[in-house]
Amino acid sequence: MAKLSEKLAQSLDVLKRLQGEGKIAVQSADLSRTHRERLTRTGFLKEVIRGWYIPARPDETAGESTAWFTSFWDFIAAYLQVRFGDNWSLSPEQSVILHAGNLTVPRQLLVRSPQARNQTTVFPHDTSIFETRANTASGESVQMLGGLRLFALAPALVYCPEPFYRNNPTEARTALASFRDASELLEILLEGGHSVVAGRMAGAFRNIGRERIADDILSGMRSVGYNVMENDPFQATSPFAIPSRQVSPYVNRLQLLWHAMREPIIEVFPPAPGLPTDIPGYLQQVADNFVNDAYNSLSIEGYRVSNELIERVRSGNRQPEWSESDRQHRDALAARGYWQAFQEVKKAVERVLRAENSGLVADQVHQTWYRELFAPSVTAGIIRASDLAGYRSQPVFIRRSKHVPPTAEVVRELMPAYFELLENEPNPAVRVVLGHFMFVYIHPYIDGNGRLGRFLMNLFLASGGYDWVIVPLARREEYMAALEAASSDGDIRPFALFLAALVKAES
Repeated sequence: MAKLSEKLAQSLDVLKRLQGEGKIAVQSADLSRTHRERLTRTGFLKEVIRGWYIPARPDETAGESTAWFTSFWDFIAAYLQVRFGDNWSLSPEQSVILHAGNLTVPRQLLVRSPQARNQTTVFPHDTSIFETRANTASGESVQMLGGLRLFALAPALVYCPEPFYRNNPTEARTALASFRDASELLEILLEGGHSVVAGRMAGAFRNIGRERIADDILSGMRSVGYNVMENDPFQATSPFAIPSRQVSPYVNRLQLLWHAMREPIIEVFPPAPGLPTDIPGYLQQVADNFVNDAYNSLSIEGYRVSNELIERVRSGNRQPEWSESDRQHRDALAARGYWQAFQEVKKAVERVLRAENSGLVADQVHQTWYRELFAPSVTAGIIRASDLAGYRSQPVFIRRSKHVPPTAEVVRELMPAYFELLENEPNPAVRVVLGHFMFVYIHPYIDGNGRLGRFLMNLFLASGGYDWVIVPLARREEYMAALEAASSDGDIRPFALFLAALVKAES
C-alpha cells in the first residue's frame, strides 16, 4: 500500500510541475504512459479527446462537468495554438460576446483558420468547436484574451452579421456602448466601403441612445459618396439608454440584463402585499423560521446538519461531540456562523419594514453578514481573519455550471452598480428575484454566496411585505437548474416562476 501511495505521489509531482508551468491542457507527450495512466485511473486526470487531458479532482462524481467547464477556455486556447500556431482566431461573433464580458461556455465555439478542415470536434458535456476556413483576425485587428485570439472589438462588430444583433442583444448593446465616438469604427467602414454595415451600425447605435455616434457614421460615409440607408438590426428598442459616460462593458452588461429581465419577472410574480403594520409579529415569524431555514440553506450548500445541531448552536451549547471529526467540526462552525449572520439579517429586515430603502440597507449590511457567516471559522483557526476583509481576490468557479463568474477586478466594478440598481428599483418582485440572482451571478466571495443570496432574497421579500421564504432542500435540483438557465442562457423566467411558487405557498 505504501509503495502504491509513493508511486501516486511521484505522478502527482509530475502533474504539479506541469500545472506550475501553466498547463491546463495536458498532452500525452507531456507525461510518461505510466504517470498518465496512473493519474487517469485515480481521477486526477481526465481525458477530453484522444491525446488531450485536463487536471481534475478525484472526488468528482462520474459524468460531472465541473473540471471541464472550469478548464474550457484555457484548454481551447492551448489546443488551438498547438493545432494552428498563431494562424487562427475565434469568430467575430464569439469575439464580441467575450469582449462584452460573457465568459459562459458556449455549446459550439466557432474558430477560423486557413488550415481549418471545416469540421466539428466534439468535446465533453455537449460542447464542441467548429473550425472553418475564413478570414482570421490579423495584425492590428487581433486582440489577445487569456491566450485566446480574438477580433478586436471594432472589427468584430463590423464583421458580425445582422442576425447576431437579434440573437445576442445584450452582448451587442454592451459592446456598442463601449465606444465614446465613431472614429475607430468609421475608419474600418470607410476603408472597406462597408455601406450596408454602416447603415446597420448607425441603426444599432441609435437603438441604444447614442445619437451622435449614429449621425457621425452616416455623415462620414455620405461625405465620400456612399449611399447609406440606416437599419436597426435589433428586434426591439433598448430597455434603457446607456449613459454615454459609462463605458465599462461589465457594468453595461449588468444593467442591460437587469432591464431585460424585469418584465418577465413582473409578469409571473404575485403582487406585493405592502409593508406589514405588525412589525413585531413579522419579526417573530422570521425568528420562528430559523431552524428550518438554516437546515435547508446549509444542506443546499452541502453541509450535513440536523435540526438538533442547529438548536444546540442557537442555544450556544458547544458540546465536545461537535469536533468528533473534521467534517462534523466544519458543519458545526457553518451552523454557528449561520446563526450569527441570521441575527444581523433580522436587524436589517426590521429596518426595511420601517420603510428604509432595501437596496441601500443591503449595501450597508451585506459585508457584515459575510463576516458573521465565517467568524467561527476564523476563531477556530481554519481561515485567516484577513480572508473576511472584503470581496474575493482570486478566480472562483461554480460546480456544474457553464457560467464563469467575473474576475476579482471586475467584481469591484459590478458590486456598486448592483446595489445602485437595487436602490433605484421600484418593483419589490424584481428586487427579490434579481437581488438573489445577480448576487450569485457576480459571486463576490470565495464561499457563502448562495447563503447570502438567499438572505438578500428574504430582505427584499420583506420590502414588499411578502412572507419569509425557505428554498427547500428537496427542490435543490430545480432551484439550481433555474439559476443556471438565467446565468448561462439569460432566461430569468424559470427562476422567477420557481420563487413565485414558493411565495404563493407561503401566503
